[in-house]
Amino acid sequence: MQRITPRTLKGFRDYLPDAMIPRERLIDTARRVYRSYGFGPIDTPALEYLEILAGKGGEESDKQLYKFQDHGDRWVGLRFDLTVPLARFAAQHIGELGTPLKRYHIATVWRGENTQRGRYREFMQCDFDTIGTRSVAADIETVLVVHDLFRAIGFERFTIRLNNRMILAGLLERLDLADRAVAILRSLDKLNKIGADAVAAEMAATASATETQAREVVRLCSIAGSNDEMLGQLDPLVRGSETGEAGVARLRALLAAVEATGVARSHLKLDVSIARGLDYYTGTILETFLDALPGIGSVCSGGRYDNLAELYTNQELPGIGASLGLDRLLAAMEELKMVEKVATPAPVFIPYFDENRLHDYLKLAAAIRAAGIGAEVFPDAKKLGQQLKYADRRGFRIAVIAGENEFNEGTCQIKDLAAASQKNVPLEADAKSIVAAIRRILA
Repeated sequence: MQRITPRTLKGFRDYLPDAMIPRERLIDTARRVYRSYGFGPIDTPALEYLEILAGKGGEESDKQLYKFQDHGDRWVGLRFDLTVPLARFAAQHIGELGTPLKRYHIATVWRGENTQRGRYREFMQCDFDTIGTRSVAADIETVLVVHDLFRAIGFERFTIRLNNRMILAGLLERLDLADRAVAILRSLDKLNKIGADAVAAEMAATASATETQAREVVRLCSIAGSNDEMLGQLDPLVRGSETGEAGVARLRALLAAVEATGVARSHLKLDVSIARGLDYYTGTILETFLDALPGIGSVCSGGRYDNLAELYTNQELPGIGASLGLDRLLAAMEELKMVEKVATPAPVFIPYFDENRLHDYLKLAAAIRAAGIGAEVFPDAKKLGQQLKYADRRGFRIAVIAGENEFNEGTCQIKDLAAASQKNVPLEADAKSIVAAIRRILA
């Protein structure tokens, strides 16, 4: 028999326990924060009819879309994000669910793009969205959720960069470029990568913008200063455009409200260079950067999309939301030494080295688990040294050691594997003293 070489596809990867444990912790944190704001869970199929996905995220997303014919002649595609399936979901179920619909969705998506640091072709998104309202209150809440999420994960230094597409739309109206907005947005999305001159040249080539028009657009996106100073500079640029003036007013209200809740100004930055590459955004847009590692890119992005569901229903279903880029954030956290390398979710290890005491080890583990602390009993009665090597390799924090002598004396040894220290505690039926000692170490 010819053996098959075990390997993974380019852009895809396996997750070993030491990678999955921090992923699941992040997912649990996101789930907890989303639920605290009243967002409820949903799920949708990985496969959608191709017509649901194609053309919704723009030309680049269509290039990256995994599509094929399944059994028969029906064309299907793997979802490239969780927002387009949400629009279909909302149009299909909104009569039953009502509005506003507040949902979160944590699931895998696929894009056939070039791989790079922290970016793969299969990755997980942790989305939350509010559907059915245009109120600025939903925009404000979206920013607050992102802020609370990063604080809950453990970040003190991060910046949520904010913009509103209505501002650029207002300028384009003034410059008679409104009908070429999509091409201009795609060029602007490359501003930080290729620079102002190259973006202006691309606008001329792809959107037929004159040099003056292109320079005016780039100038808008080059405004700098404090948030208040930038808002003051934006006012004259969009004056006379109802759309642009509304965009500036909405940004001003958003920043004031978020700051009023106690969010530090250092976490909020107006950035009119943000365009967001997906075509469906219509208003508020946001990107979140880690101050200690800005080069890795935005790790949580989103915005308002008021027209996405119109392809599926006559009912108006405006929405706003954001998505945590789980894999990219984890790559950043690993680089910042924020990820503890462990291969077990249980902190307590119980060696099994007295083969006549299996029932006692199992009862001890059960008592520790009953107190809400994970505990693993080694399955084979081997030498203690071998078992402790296993515990060290897996990343256990604590070992509870008891042999025949300890059981006869009614004591056990609590060993802090990280600090290489140990102490004896009473071996009680309810493990009360053991649990208390474990909690002191874990705290």
